[in-house]
Order: sequence, then C-alpha cells, then structure tokens
Amino acid sequence: MTKNFEGRHVVVTGATGALGAAVARHLLAEGAICHLPISRAKAPDGFEFAGHDRVHVATSVDLTDAKAVDAFYDAIPGLWASLHSAGGFDMASIDKVDPTQFDQMMDINAKTAFLCCRAAARAMIAGQAGGRIVNVSARAGIEPRKGGGMAAYAVSKAAVAALTLALAEELKGADILVNAVAPSTLDTKANRDAMPKADFAKWVSLEAAAVAIAQLASPANQVTSGTVAEIYGRA
Repeated sequence: MTKNFEGRHVVVTGATGALGAAVARHLLAEGAICHLPISRAKAPDGFEFAGHDRVHVATSVDLTDAKAVDAFYDAIPGLWASLHSAGGFDMASIDKVDPTQFDQMMDINAKTAFLCCRAAARAMIAGQAGGRIVNVSARAGIEPRKGGGMAAYAVSKAAVAALTLALAEELKGADILVNAVAPSTLDTKANRDAMPKADFAKWVSLEAAAVAIAQLASPANQVTSGTVAEIYGRA
C-alpha cells in the first residue's frame, strides 16, 4: 500500500453504501483525510468510520440540494479530490416504469454528481493547486444496449459519463483531472441477494473498484483525464 494521499483532503460521497465505504477504507489506508457527507441526521449504527481521527462526517447533507452541497464543500480546507460514489439503481420495463422513477434516478445519480463536481471544481479553482474528480457511471451508461429493462438508470448514468467528459475539457487548464469508472456488476451483498444464481466470479470486487478510483484520483496520475474507465471484471 502506498501513501499517495498522505495528508490530502478527499471527499467520498456514498460512504454509507458498499462502494463508497470501500473507497473510503482504501484511501484511509493510503493516508487520506476523508470527508464523508451523509444525508441522515446521524451516522448509521455501527458506521465503521465513526470516531476515526482522519474522518470528518457531515450529517444531514442532501446531495441533491445545491446550497447544502456548496456549504459542505466550503468547509473543507485544501480539497485535493472529490470522489462520487453516491447513487442508486432501479429497473423496470419502459411500459411499466413510473415517471417518478426516472426523476429519482436522475436526481440521485446525475444531479448529485453534477452538484458535487460543481462545488469541488469551485474549491479547487480557488485553491489554485489542481485536483482530481472521479465520478461513477455504469456499463449501461456507456453501452446503452445493456440498459434494456432499466432505461431510467442507463440514462442517468449516461449523463454522468457525459458530465465527466465535458468537465475534463473545461477544467484541464486548472490542472483538475476529471475521470469516471463504469463498473459492470459490483460484488455486493445486495447484488448477491438479488441474483443468487449468478456467477459471482465474473463480477467486480469492491476492493478492485476502489483501487481503480483511487488510481485516477491519485497525485501520481499526472495526465489521465476525460476517461470513463471500463471496469467490467470477467463480465
């Protein structure tokens, strides 16, 4: 394990979820100071990062609310990287999907990424020290034919991929590198419970996904920007 993030301030959204927790765990092992926004009024019982001396948990942060997101980022000194694992999944055929499901997917996947990118970019530009932003798209977001039966989800993750490419071009002059990862199926308990007959060996481990995200966010990454990395495992 390297110490590439020693003393660096990093935001990880979605840390109460499987991927976000894996990312935060990996970054802490590399020396990062992690800032974790959660939407709840208090951290969930048994939250593994509670009390960690290099973890700052901010409660009641609605990542779909621009003012709340801006206030959260404004309180972080010397922001180096912002990693956006917050999001969700839903599926339904187009003849049965409710419009509110589409709105929800756009809010929790695309809007949260947009608002966090916006606030992170402002902080990094003001700090004049560059930085790294990493979003989380999905295979269905960059291969829309894989989105059959989950069109709302696929569209929201495609928006995240487009946001990533647009901002990589916009922010390159400020030495802010913007990338994303696009996982196939992540090997989580929820996915195993939902698909008990699947071949789990073909899925992407949370640890491997966290490593991929950390590599893009690392100061060792000097040139890679505008990439939506396909992390498909054996799928």
